[in-house]
Amino acid sequence: MSLAGKKRKVQIFYCLIFIATIAALTRASGPSMAAGNELNETCLSCHSNRDLQMTLESGDSISLYIDAGVFEGSVHGEMGYSCNECHTEYFGYPHPKVTAKNRRELTLDMYPMCTACHRKQIMEIQGNVHMVALTAGNPEAAVCTDCHGTHNIHHPAEPRSSIPQTCRKCHAQIYGLYENSVHGAALIGEGNPDVPSCIDCHGAHKLIGPNNSLMHLFSPKICANCHGDANLMEKYGISTEVLDTYITDYHGTTVTLFQEVAPDQETNKPVCIDCHGVHDILPPDDPGSHVIKENLLDTCRKCHPDATVNFPASWLSHDNPSPRRWPIVYYVTLFYKVLIPSVIGGMFVFVMSDFFRQRINARRKMRRE
Repeated sequence: MSLAGKKRKVQIFYCLIFIATIAALTRASGPSMAAGNELNETCLSCHSNRDLQMTLESGDSISLYIDAGVFEGSVHGEMGYSCNECHTEYFGYPHPKVTAKNRRELTLDMYPMCTACHRKQIMEIQGNVHMVALTAGNPEAAVCTDCHGTHNIHHPAEPRSSIPQTCRKCHAQIYGLYENSVHGAALIGEGNPDVPSCIDCHGAHKLIGPNNSLMHLFSPKICANCHGDANLMEKYGISTEVLDTYITDYHGTTVTLFQEVAPDQETNKPVCIDCHGVHDILPPDDPGSHVIKENLLDTCRKCHPDATVNFPASWLSHDNPSPRRWPIVYYVTLFYKVLIPSVIGGMFVFVMSDFFRQRINARRKMRRE
């Protein structure tokens, strides 16, 4: 071996000792910005090469290039973490052989490294709709890095509009509906942070799928998070009576009863999303809305197939009757509010007066005897 070759070996040997020493110190005392930078510079001596890549058995070409600026601007980079705090098995060179046969297998092999720091989140995802699908044999089900990224991880809700953009990677058709809905147009189109994104309804790590019967049954409570907030609704000129009137009508009363008595049983009574839609919710006066007068009969016929043209007229929308709106219903309701207490109160007075009269008559009879 030439002198240059021996010299090169010695340099690599001391370099590996240096990396191992720094790694040990990092594990003992927590992440150090300086140590992390030095270790990362060592890794980037190779991985800053834009042409660096590997080819898997399937023929998939995987880029091994790391943009130092992107990583430094990420959550991990800003905290000063070093490469090997995630890639714990890559202390030396050559690196361990990659056994994944294709790109997706590589992702599934790599994402468990998140467990080292994010144990709470890892526990939360167990049993969610993605993990159930993954366990059932669907390799395309989303894992940590599919949503959060790898070397470019940022706070998941900054900007808030990035949340539906993330879900769009797999759920493009649903995204198309949401993007044009009253909620999506406000969030994606206007950047309005007050409207719900995907995770506000479905959850983030404890993700619940749309076919979950509990989600369907308790969905009015999800809607109530916003539509029951008086301050938020006042901001947009929306009445909180929407929720109150639903709870007091036949549909809402039944659903509320099921929530309290039999939450594990499905009910065929409609909740908010059955009438207004799910991802395609539109303002009630929009021509495409499910609850606008022209479309309301079709919406009602989902549950009432024999409904006639006049059937929707029996619904008062989400308005409380008043002398100006639905006056007949208002005065009939008022009449019964007076009549029923009067009748019951009158019967009570009659029964009590009869009771006392009988007691008085009984005492008089005893005195005579």
